[in-house]
Amino acid sequence: MKDSRTLSDKFFLIIKGLCMGAANKVPGVSGGIVAYVGGFYEEFIYSLQKVNLKALKLLASGRFKSFYSYTNGEFLSLLILGMLVSYFSISKILDYFLETRELFVWASFFGMILGSIYFIAKDFNHWNKKTITAGMLGLLVGISISFLSPARENGNLVFIFFCGIISVSGMTLPGLSGSFILILLGNYVLLLVDSVNALYDTLSEILIGNFSFLENSKRLNTLKILAVFTAGSAVGLVTLSHLLSYVLKRYKHITTAVIIGFITGSLGVVWPWKRTLFLTADDGNLIMDSNQNPIIKNYERYLPQLESTETWWALFFILFGIFILIGLDWYGNNREKKV
Repeated sequence: MKDSRTLSDKFFLIIKGLCMGAANKVPGVSGGIVAYVGGFYEEFIYSLQKVNLKALKLLASGRFKSFYSYTNGEFLSLLILGMLVSYFSISKILDYFLETRELFVWASFFGMILGSIYFIAKDFNHWNKKTITAGMLGLLVGISISFLSPARENGNLVFIFFCGIISVSGMTLPGLSGSFILILLGNYVLLLVDSVNALYDTLSEILIGNFSFLENSKRLNTLKILAVFTAGSAVGLVTLSHLLSYVLKRYKHITTAVIIGFITGSLGVVWPWKRTLFLTADDGNLIMDSNQNPIIKNYERYLPQLESTETWWALFFILFGIFILIGLDWYGNNREKKV
């Protein structure tokens, strides 16, 4: 944890938050990978761990400055600011490209995850029977999750709270995509598309003095769902961070081996060449959820056709994704030398 941050440090921390927010929104990509590769994963977990009973007592007694300092507030607030901005900006751009250039987006992320495996594994020199076993276990779990079939949408508030707890795993566990878990649970569209759009529309209306949403029962219900989901996410962040902090302190090498295996196994989720399969009725018509969106059944993965120009562009974007991570590694090493 840094005692003081330069203006440049603060700016790049917001950028890192932007990247985490964008990564968390995309199914198959983990914001935790951004934190791990960006070199602030342990500080992130440490800071979240500080949101505990002592912090709540400081907050309840009105000692806001002490609370801010104790919880590493500057770091968390700048990071969260970046994530919030991302959800209403970068993630919107990602949504557009996922609709219009889906193959190239997945190819870029596939390359970035390949690069992150290299980044994490290159300096890991602690392979032995325990770490190899842990790595294989992480690999098998990652592959298993990649091929699970999604459930149907469920608006039960208790289940929504549980979804919140599970979804933040992508922020705290590198390689585990919280948004992909939400697809498996059937609530990705409800919680990361409809709810976010409802909040965006509501805030836009409030800014121009329009409070008509108060008479819109569907909007209010969606906002209630978002509030419960957010509460679950907050609980999940704090509880998982305590657990991870304990594990990282006592079993760092085994944990790193599991992460390497898990990220490698999760490559199946972001395999660029895949088709989305939707649930259909006996008559062949698509089955829609409560928001009239087609329900994802699974993904059909296939091998690329090398004679296709699109395939070569996708391969270019895979290399582009890899070089982004190598560039970050190079930047980090050179910065350390200058310091």
